[in-house]
Order: sequence, then C-alpha cells, then structure tokens
Amino acid sequence: MRRCAVAALLLGASQVAPAAAEEPTRWAGVDEAVIEKIAAEAGRTARPLWFELEGDLALFLFLCAGIAGGSVLGYCFRMIFVERIDEKPGHESRAH
Repeated sequence: MRRCAVAALLLGASQVAPAAAEEPTRWAGVDEAVIEKIAAEAGRTARPLWFELEGDLALFLFLCAGIAGGSVLGYCFRMIFVERIDEKPGHESRAH
C-alpha cells in the first residue's frame, strides 16, 4: 500500500515539474486581438490616454461606482418605482 502511494506521488510530481518550468503564454485581450487589429487595418493609431490606470485600478473604480449607484437606487427605489406623489399620505387624489 505504501509503495503504491509513493509511486502515485512520484508520478504526480513528475507531471507537475515540467509544467512549472515552461514559460506561461500570455493571452491577448480583446483590445489587442480585435480592436487594435481592425484599427491598424483602417490606418488609425492609438491615441495617448488622458490618464493611465495601472493594473486593477479601473476595475476597482468600476466596482466603487457600482456600489454607489446601487446604494442610491436601493435607497430611492420606493420613491422612484412604487410611490407616486398623488398617492402619498397627506396628499389628496385629484381625480374628478
């Protein structure tokens, strides 16, 4: 039983070692694979950005904007979608 476990461990380690030694290939994103290719075919070049967002900063800012927008929408949900001004308590209906 022990020999079988050791053999399985060695076999597994021999399969992992070559994969770790290889250089990981970089996948091209949509910007590089599609948009830049079509822009180059049309003779357009990339313009410099107004401000550069490094790493995941753009995703973090998008997350913060989503949280803020969702909070405002959640706070005002009843006022926007459920209640109407003429149906609020204290206001009489103007239907004649």
